[in-house]
Amino acid sequence: MAVKSVPIKPGEVAELVPTLSLKDAVAMIVGIVVGAGIFRTPSLVAANVSSETNALLLWLAGGIVSLIGAFCYAELTATYPHTGGDYHYLSRAYGRPLSFLFVWSRVTVIQTGSVALLSFVFGDYASQLLRLGEYSPSIYAGLLVVVLTGLNVLGVHQGTRTQNYLTVVEVFSLVLIIVAGLFLIDSPSVAPQPVPVQSSVGSIGLAMVFVLLTYGGWNEAAYISAETTDRRDVARGLLLSMGIVTGLYLMVNWAYLRGLGLTGVANSQAVATDLMKRAMGERGAVFVTLLVAISAITSANATVFTGARTNYAFGRDFPLFGFLGRWQRQGNTPTNALLVQGALALGLVLIGTLTRQGFATMVEYTAPVFWFFFFMVGLSLIVLRIREPDVARPFRTPLYPLLPLAFCISCLYMLQASVVYVFEASRRIGEDGKGVFVGIGALVGILVPLMGIPAFWLVLHSQRVASARNWIDYPR
Repeated sequence: MAVKSVPIKPGEVAELVPTLSLKDAVAMIVGIVVGAGIFRTPSLVAANVSSETNALLLWLAGGIVSLIGAFCYAELTATYPHTGGDYHYLSRAYGRPLSFLFVWSRVTVIQTGSVALLSFVFGDYASQLLRLGEYSPSIYAGLLVVVLTGLNVLGVHQGTRTQNYLTVVEVFSLVLIIVAGLFLIDSPSVAPQPVPVQSSVGSIGLAMVFVLLTYGGWNEAAYISAETTDRRDVARGLLLSMGIVTGLYLMVNWAYLRGLGLTGVANSQAVATDLMKRAMGERGAVFVTLLVAISAITSANATVFTGARTNYAFGRDFPLFGFLGRWQRQGNTPTNALLVQGALALGLVLIGTLTRQGFATMVEYTAPVFWFFFFMVGLSLIVLRIREPDVARPFRTPLYPLLPLAFCISCLYMLQASVVYVFEASRRIGEDGKGVFVGIGALVGILVPLMGIPAFWLVLHSQRVASARNWIDYPR
């Protein structure tokens, strides 16, 4: 659907115009989920299982868990289409205090931290091709934040068109890795050897943490639900996308295991690079470097796009932050929300640079808060079914309430796992020898959301003052 060209009057605030198709939704979701994680976490999973079959079963289980979550989100997005996504569901289910803390956390921690994390991944791999000095990864990360923010400020069509192209390149590249592992290598590179870590309940649980982290990001579809031309497209896009991603992940891991063997995958620090080196030599290594960089760009672009929609909804609902709630009709995009998000992401890139633990710092910064609110959103489906039974629901989660409860349990498990990870990380000291704790990102990531409590008080205070002023000025 084309964006109508309508003159903007001075002081006029433009409204959102639905323009996204099912194809755009699928490209957005696949682009977010299939990120750089699939090139690293398979080694961590393989190190915690005893057989190739168990490894593949865990990746299948991760796809099933993600699909269960997608069913829950499909109902929420079809029933309550809104640019605020999770923020809107939390507001309807629990009221303004919790929804405010969520959107505050998303603006300052969850989304901006994800943008910075993906930018660091891009910076690490781009630096292997062309290094820009001591701070090369950070320079690349900062440049990516600026470029992607600028592209999305230009307009929704520039943002979605970029996303569609990048997603096609990303998926095509994964297909090439699958072909290399399954058809260009005659036999596993190593003879059967004892696996470094035998499977147990604890190790399998740890492996599942890495699997679910790699599948993460599909929930971002909630933030484009109001911009699709058909309100059912997001639900369709979620289910279709998770089917595509699960198939890709199973095939990619099968290719890794066939090409390198379980022990080879478990001992690899860059499994895709090792596989392509064996299949194509050094050219394969360069190819994978480009591939991971493209994957990071794809996920970062989609994260920039969806994150600004939360900021926009935040500004519309809370006048104190009203400057975020302005939609630019020329380009059909929330310009102010994008610019603020970009500035915060650049600040996090700086923090990651100062700690010299860019990627790890961003993981610690975002994980605990993300999984807490993810659990609350899953629970909101049950709460809204009870509180609003008469609302029309174009899509209903099957096997209710079993699937929503299973999703909530998986979120609690991930919350517990991320807290344990942060606790263990905080006990290690940075390798630079300057006494910088690796867990400093987690500490900041918890303190910043807590700052949302006094911020909410300021919002309420400003509204009370405005109401009192209006009462005084009202003509009698």
